[in-house]
Amino acid sequence: MSSVKPAIFSGGTGLPVDRRTVLSMGLAAGAAAFAGPALAQNFATQAMQNALGEGQRFNATTLTDLAKLLAKRPYQAPPNDLPDPFNNLTYEQYIGIRAQPNAFLWSNEGRGFTVEPLHRGFAFQNAVSLFTIEDGLVRRVVYDRSRFDYGRLNVPATLPDLGFSGFRVFGDAQNDRTREIAIFQGATFFRSSARGQNLGVMARGLTLKAGDPKGEEFPLFRAFWIEQPAARTDNLVIYALLDSESVTGAYRFTLRPGDVTIIDAELTLFPRSAVENWGVAGMTSTYLFGPNDRRNVDDVRPAVYESGGLQIHNGNDEWIWRPLSNPETLQISAFVDPSPKGFGLIQRDRDSSAFLDDDQMFERRPSLWIEPIGDWSPGLVQLIEIPTESEINDNVLTYWRPKQPLQPGAEVSLAYRQFWCWLPPERVGLATVAATRVGRGRTNTSRRFMVDFTGEMLKQTQTVLELKAMLSTAPGTVANLRLWPYPERKLYRVGFELEPGNESACELRLVLEAGGKPLSETWLYRWTP
Repeated sequence: MSSVKPAIFSGGTGLPVDRRTVLSMGLAAGAAAFAGPALAQNFATQAMQNALGEGQRFNATTLTDLAKLLAKRPYQAPPNDLPDPFNNLTYEQYIGIRAQPNAFLWSNEGRGFTVEPLHRGFAFQNAVSLFTIEDGLVRRVVYDRSRFDYGRLNVPATLPDLGFSGFRVFGDAQNDRTREIAIFQGATFFRSSARGQNLGVMARGLTLKAGDPKGEEFPLFRAFWIEQPAARTDNLVIYALLDSESVTGAYRFTLRPGDVTIIDAELTLFPRSAVENWGVAGMTSTYLFGPNDRRNVDDVRPAVYESGGLQIHNGNDEWIWRPLSNPETLQISAFVDPSPKGFGLIQRDRDSSAFLDDDQMFERRPSLWIEPIGDWSPGLVQLIEIPTESEINDNVLTYWRPKQPLQPGAEVSLAYRQFWCWLPPERVGLATVAATRVGRGRTNTSRRFMVDFTGEMLKQTQTVLELKAMLSTAPGTVANLRLWPYPERKLYRVGFELEPGNESACELRLVLEAGGKPLSETWLYRWTP
C-alpha cells in the first residue's frame, strides 16, 4: 500500500443535544469499555504529559513520535473511576449538565470559533484530556466544578479532576455565533454539518474489525490539542492521539465551516498487532425504512432515514448509487476499487414531504462525501447494513478498507477531505437516481421495482428515444421491463419484476445507456427476503 505523507507530519451556552444523537454516539464508546480519569497515571498518560503536557512546546512530529512509542508497549486501558453521581446518569440528567459561559474557550474574542468542553457521564464515560496550543505552547484545559451548571443533580462541593468526554465547536462570527460546527465525543466519533442542517451522519477516526465474528474493536482519542485560532480566522486546527488494543495513531483535523463544511483529516497509524479488517474515512448513519424497504412498518411517517444511499466514484471513473436498506439479517457488501475518487453516505431527499417528521427533519441531515488526498491504492468500499427496529440506532456503516492489512512495526499515513454538504461538490454529469420503490409483484415470490432517474439530459426528446435500460441480476431473473420517459419532468422511469426463485439474495444492476456509453450512474441493489 502506498503511503501518503500528510503535511502534519513534517515537522455562550451549550445547545441541547437530542436523545438520538447522544445514544448513537455513546453506544460504541460504552461497548469499548475505555473509561477512566484524564489524569490516570498509566504509561500513556505520563508519556503524554512529559511530551506534550502543560508548558511544553507543541510539535506535530512529537505527537507522531508519541504514538509510535505507545505502539511499542502493551495497551493500557484507563481505569473506570467516574464517581457518583456521574457514573449512573439518565439521559435527562446528562443533558441537564451545561457548561457555564466562562468555560467556553475563546468566547467573544472574535477568533471565529469558540469551544465548549463536554462533561463526562451517561453514555460518555471515557476520559479525554483537552489541551490548547497558544503561541506554540501547550496549555491544559483543567476541569473545574464551578464551570458547569449541573441542573438538579446533587453534586459534591469538591470534585477531583474528571477530565472531559470531548468538546463541541461553535462559530463565533456574527452570523454563525450559535451554530454547532462540530462535535468530537465518544471513541473516535465526530459530527459536523453544512449551514442550515441538523446533525446526522457520524464520522469515525478509525474502523477496526467491523462485522468480525469476534466483535468490533473501538479505538479512542485519548487527548486533543486545539490550536488557538488567529483573529477572525476561517479554519480551526485540531490534533489528536488515538489509542487501542491494536493500533495507535496521530491525527490532524482542519475544520473550515461554511455553506459546505470541509474537514481535512491527516493521520499516521502504528499497529501494535496485525489487523486485516481495518478502514479509514468511516461513517455511520441510520436507515429504518423507506419506499424500497417497509417490512413490518406501522408508522405515520412515509420514511425514516438519515441517508438514502451510498454513492461511489470509483477508480474506473464509474459512478455508483447503492440504495440503503434495513435487512432481516446482517448484510456486508464490498465494492472493489483500484483507487477510489470518492464515496459517501448521501441524503438526496430534501423535501419534507418525503418524511413528514417535524421533530427529526431528516430532509435536513447532512450528506458526507469523502475525497482521498493522494493515491490510496487497491482496496474496497465496505458497506455493512445491520437489522434494527429503532431509529436511534446507527445501523449503516461504510468505510474504505485497504487491501493490505496492518502489520506490527509498520507506519501507515493517509489523508482525505470530508465534505459535510447538501450534495457532493463534484456533480456526476450523468442522470442520477431520484427514487427506488419496491413492492409486491404479480406472483407470491416476485418483487416489483420502480427506479426513477433524473437529469438535464433527460429533457431532450432525441436523447430519451436513444436510451436503453441495461438491466441484469445474479442470480434470479428479471421480467416485464417497462420504460416511461417524461422529458418535460427531466425524468426517466424504469419498471421491472424480479423473480428470485429460491435464492436468498440477488444482486441487481441497472444503467441507462445511449450509443454504448452510460448516460446515468449505475444503480446497484441487493435484494434479500
